[in-house]
Amino acid sequence: MRFDIVSDTHGYLSDELLKALEGADYIVHAGDMCSDGDLRRLERIAPVQMCLGNNDWDYEYCGRIKRVTKFYADKFRWQICHYRERLDLLTCDIAICGHTHRPYVERDKKTGTLIMNPGSPTFPRGGKGPTIGRIVTHRGDLLQAEIISLPRTPRW
Repeated sequence: MRFDIVSDTHGYLSDELLKALEGADYIVHAGDMCSDGDLRRLERIAPVQMCLGNNDWDYEYCGRIKRVTKFYADKFRWQICHYRERLDLLTCDIAICGHTHRPYVERDKKTGTLIMNPGSPTFPRGGKGPTIGRIVTHRGDLLQAEIISLPRTPRW
């Protein structure tokens, strides 16, 4: 299964982002979506699992989305929270966070949990340009976990 990981879109889904998401089995969004329309658009591509970010307020989805979201997919326990420090790494196999707009993927030394921050495709920080994450699994095996750089556009 292919899980495309996004965070901090802040009300803007670029053509480059939408093209990169084509073919995803799930889209995991780590908060600061800031647009009801963007959520509906992503849901037309693939099922969306998301959490609320610090800028997600007064949107239609706020009543049904939580600050921390847990789900189970392809034999993995997933957790999504906008803030890394609020993730409970003892209760998940894969942890997704956002907020910093800086991408990374790593293993927690104590728990072995995979932690990913996909950066931001909209307002990137850290010099890597616009990014998303991608995690590929198959029947409980983790096959791939990477940060994907999106093409730079005149916006950058």
